[in-house]
Amino acid sequence: MTSTTNAAAAPTHHAHTTAQLIDRYEQGGRDFASLAQGISPAQLDTRIAPGTWSVREVLVHLLDSDLAATHRMRRIAAEDLPLMIAYDETAFVARLRSSEMNLAHVQALFAANRAFTAAWLRTLTPEDFTRAGIHNQRGRVTLHEMLNMYINHLAHHTQFIEGKLASLNKLAR
Repeated sequence: MTSTTNAAAAPTHHAHTTAQLIDRYEQGGRDFASLAQGISPAQLDTRIAPGTWSVREVLVHLLDSDLAATHRMRRIAAEDLPLMIAYDETAFVARLRSSEMNLAHVQALFAANRAFTAAWLRTLTPEDFTRAGIHNQRGRVTLHEMLNMYINHLAHHTQFIEGKLASLNKLAR
């Protein structure tokens, strides 16, 4: 595994308006496609050390996580303090054959999900972003915090992908 989800989920403390956060969240869907540009198939699927994920596996993990996040955000907006259960991201990567996923499909779905979710978030009131759910590991989480978490989650894993690619380029020399 490349990292822990809790490290990626640390909320930002910058003063951004909700509209700016939604814009950043949506931009992440467009930026996602560039994460694999110019990467050879061998680089996409190389694990730089035992127990780490390949770039393809990280990208599939980001899609899995974003799909779960959309569901959780919608539940927070619709239900009163819904319980949100964590999932085993390592099992998803290992057992759902992430290494075999078509990257074009992963990229298209990630971008479409971000666009859909951003459009839906823009229909909500400011009060809706104060609504919360209860995560079985993190505790109480507001919709605003969830939005921040998933902006940060993509940024966090982007750094890991860039580091993996730098390591792979060093190994190729």
